[in-house]
Formats: sequence, C-alpha cells, structure tokens
Amino acid sequence: MTLPATFELEQTEGPDMADSTKTYPVQPGIWLQAGISTEQEAHFHVYGPVGISLSRGAAEFAPGGLLSTGTYYNVFNYGKWKRICGDIPLELQLKGKGHFQLTVFQADRHKSWHKLVSEVVTLDGMYRHPVLVDEETPEESLLFFDLMALQDGELEDFAWATTAKPVRTPELMLSVTTFKREAEVEDTISRFREFLVDSAIKEHISMTVVDNGNSLKVEDGGGVEVIPNENLGGAGGFTRGLLRAREIGATHCLFMDDDASIQMEALSRTWWLLAYARDSRTAVAGAMINASHRWQIWENGAEFDLGCKPRYHGLDLRSRDAVFEMEYETTIPAPEDLYAGWWFFAFPVDKVEHLPFPFFVRGDDVSFSLVNDFDIVSLPGVASVQENFTDKASPMTWYLDFRSHLVHHLSLPEKQRSWVELQQMVLSFYQRNAMRFHYDTLSAINLAFEDVLRGPKFFDKHADMARRRTDLKALTRQEAWKPVVERPEELHGEKSRLIRAILLASLNGHLLPMGKKADADLTLSSSFRDDYHVAFGAKQITYLNADQSSAYVVRRSQKKFWRETIRLVRNTLRLRATYEENLRRWRDGYDQLTSDAYWTEKLKLDRDVTS
Repeated sequence: MTLPATFELEQTEGPDMADSTKTYPVQPGIWLQAGISTEQEAHFHVYGPVGISLSRGAAEFAPGGLLSTGTYYNVFNYGKWKRICGDIPLELQLKGKGHFQLTVFQADRHKSWHKLVSEVVTLDGMYRHPVLVDEETPEESLLFFDLMALQDGELEDFAWATTAKPVRTPELMLSVTTFKREAEVEDTISRFREFLVDSAIKEHISMTVVDNGNSLKVEDGGGVEVIPNENLGGAGGFTRGLLRAREIGATHCLFMDDDASIQMEALSRTWWLLAYARDSRTAVAGAMINASHRWQIWENGAEFDLGCKPRYHGLDLRSRDAVFEMEYETTIPAPEDLYAGWWFFAFPVDKVEHLPFPFFVRGDDVSFSLVNDFDIVSLPGVASVQENFTDKASPMTWYLDFRSHLVHHLSLPEKQRSWVELQQMVLSFYQRNAMRFHYDTLSAINLAFEDVLRGPKFFDKHADMARRRTDLKALTRQEAWKPVVERPEELHGEKSRLIRAILLASLNGHLLPMGKKADADLTLSSSFRDDYHVAFGAKQITYLNADQSSAYVVRRSQKKFWRETIRLVRNTLRLRATYEENLRRWRDGYDQLTSDAYWTEKLKLDRDVTS
C-alpha cells in the first residue's frame, strides 16, 4: 500500500506534536504483496486475533490482537542510519483507527531490549509519535514497534519519519535491461507507473528500459522511456542506461533486472537513504531472495576473492534472531571486496570512473563494484525476488562465470593473485563438475580459459557473444533439459565416512576401477545440483529442475574425464608460462574496454545520439 503524498510530505498534526513541521518518511512500511512475497513472518509477527488484508495492505484487529514489526521487511536499522546519515530526529507515523497499546522497542546487540515508547494511543486517521533515542546508543541498534488492540481497530499504514531536512535531492533513474522478456518487463513498468501516482518522490525518479531485443511494445510516458539497443548483453544494456542517466542529469542510477520482483517501497527507502547520506559515495545494494522459497535469502551482498561468496546465503527471513543478527553485522562498513548484484544496485553517477566491462553477462557487476569508489550498504526490505543461480546453471553460465573470475584477478591490481593461488580457483571449478560428471560444463570451462588467454581483444571482437552462444549450445549434449514424462522419486546414495573419503580422493571413482556393484543410479532435485557430496558412488545421476517438470541425465565417462582434465592442465600451464604478459595485457585492456570512448563507439552513440 502506498500512502498519499499528503501523509508523506505535507504538514500534519498529531496529538503529541501541536507545532508540527514537514516530515519525511525515510522508511515507509512494506506489506505483503501477491506475486512478490506473501511470507507473513518476513513482514509481520502477529499474535492473537489479527488479520492481514493482502488486497488492501492493512491489518484488522480484534481486542488482544498484536502486530510486531521486528521483521526483515519492517525493522528500522537505526544504527545503520546513524552511521550513514548522522543523528536525525525520528518519529513513528501510524494511520488507522482504534484504541491500541503502542510499544516501541530498541534492540541493541549484546544487550537486553528496552522500551522507548509504551503508551495507550487512539488512532483516528493520521497519528505521530516522537521516538527519542539516546545519543550514546551503540552503532548496532534496531528499532521496531508492537501494536496491541484494546478494541476493534485497523492499521492502514505506517512509516518511520524525520523532520530533519535531506542533505541532497537525488535524481534517480532506474536502468532496466531486457531481452525478449516482454511480459516480465511490462509488469515491472506497470507497477512502477502505479507507484509514481501517489509517490512523494515522483518528480525525482524515472525509469529507462534498454531493449536489447528490440521487441518491447511500450509507449514512452508515465515516468518511463524505452531505448532500443544492440544486444551486447547486460553489460551493454546497463552501460547504455548509465550513459542515458548522465545525459538526463541524473545524480544516481539504479540497475535493475527486467524480471526484478521488488516491493516498490524499496525504491522509496533507497531514495531517502541517498538523500540523507553524508558520504556522496553511498550506494545501495538490494538483497536477492530465492523465488523457490521466498522466506530465504540467496545473498545479501557478496564478496569476491578467488570466487563469489554470497553473504547470508540460506538465511531464514521468518526468524527474528537471524534477521536481527544479519542487520547488526551489516551495520558496520562493508568489506573492501564487497560487490552488488545488478538485480538492484543504486549508485552515484559521478563516482563512476570505469564503465562496465563487456562480459555480456556474469561478472560485469562484480568488477563494476570493485573498480569504482562506492560505499555499498544494504537496507531491510530492499530486495528482489529472483530465480536462484543453481536453477539457472548451465554450461553457458559456468563458461561466463569462469572467464569473468579469471579476468577479475588478471585485470584488477587489488585482486592480483599468484599463479599458485589462482589454481585454488581453477581447482574449485574443476572439482565441482568432475565429481558430478558434468563434462559438458568442464568443456565450457576449458573454452572460457582459452578465451581469456586470447586476451581483451577477443572480448571486444565477441562482445555480442553470438559465436560463443552457438558453440556452447553445440557442446551441451548431456546437460540439456528434457521434459519429464513420469516424475521419478528422488534417490540419494548413502556411503560410510571411509568410502566417502576414498571417493573424494579418487574424484568420485574417476581414478579407480569402479565395478558395477559399487555403482549407483541417483535421482536428485534441483537443490542438490551444485552439491557433489551427494553424488558419491554414482555411475549415473538424473537431475530434476525446480518444479520437477524437466530433467537431464549424466553418466561417468573415463574418456570424457581424461580429455577435459588433460585439456585443463594444459591451459593452466599456458597461463603459468605467460602469466606476467597476461597481467600486463589485461590491465591495459580493462582500462580501454571500460572507457567512455570504447562504449560510445561500441553502442554506436556517436552516430545515433538519444536526446
């Protein structure tokens, strides 16, 4: 539910503040929303007779019913706001009707909670209550409120607000890149336009959709414009969006996937933090929530060092303790190797020194975060619901992941590693696939390795990935999904600790003469696709997709194993022999291929300038 602008920005009066001044809703409430998240425990904890209306975004109470906002979507991270924005006066704004017990809690890390507000209040429309927080409050501090009904009542909406004036007025442009996903992006556009109607920030936020497929039938207007673009992948699309942000004078740009399922209030929360942030380098990274299990974090930011390491992977958003611990830990400044996924990343345009590298997809967001000087933060409830990476995995994605991983370490001085250290990364990619008989993927990894050794000019020449997409499709033989006629039951192998150790050392039997009696046929669901430990002792594995409508079968093959293993050894030895030369080539090439001049020519903007 979106509150009208009068609630958000105009002068209002409440029983506790007769001399009311203009207020700014720095954190509007987020309600359950069909199609995005209806996980009630991630939004509210309710006890007793309380009903949540999904259609209206409101809560109805009978006497004794209690609603608590100590949740992922609605807790207020006061410590994070204080660190980034300084001390600002706070108030809680409620809109509804009825007689309630209002309690505002301050939950500091490693301390018992205490009450900042405990009052009986009457709601009759708009109500405001100041929340006074001690200046000596520790940095790791959260605020939330409980509302218990003393009679029948209703809560229509709520927000954490301040009377302090913003430091700046961000001009935020959403940059959405799409390719042949008309239904998803049209839904995103529709929800954005609906959000703008009553938004207090509607004059300072817009959306530009870069259409790499040249297939979108959407008229400009209502805060949205569509730009046709050559298909150079996400890197080319988001670069075009960023250049457009510069053209229209946007101060901040928000990269967002075309299928990004976000609560639109996440845009407001992002905008207000950027408005109050004292450091102009502040950027906001949205979390990714697993679309298969919408109570589960896939990652809330990630770190890169010899691999991508998602933060808080698997965290249960229904658990208050887990959510609070995540918020405490993310209050402190981010580690230097933190990067933000482009499903939701808002950043200051003037801090961009390097445009995205032409990876096509996968890895461009990693290097963009690492090479540019951003102070990346996350916020409660600012998240996109997405299909998880395990379900998306294919030889193509492994190809893209491996080559970008290797390029990061060769091109970015702060990520330079010795040849020996890089072998840890190579071994990780190799082991995870050899153990699961994914020889198509091993072939794709070897191809990626060889393409990196060809140097930056290869990436420039093949920025559209047309040739490689054809090559990778041709080599994907066993790992191609096929419809399931009759859903098989899952079958996992059980091995003793000793047998598991032997199988691990022998790369799941590849280095041993495995007899038929020792072999097994396994059937595994998508959640186990990337876990080679459950594949021990198998000779054949059937993998099912998320809804078990499709599957593919892989079988152990000594011939394919040795062919790809020997090929990988040769590639690593080639890198060792030319390591210093590759460092020099890639550092020079990275600067060139992330420059304004390069992308202006690549996107043909010198011939077709969008006004």
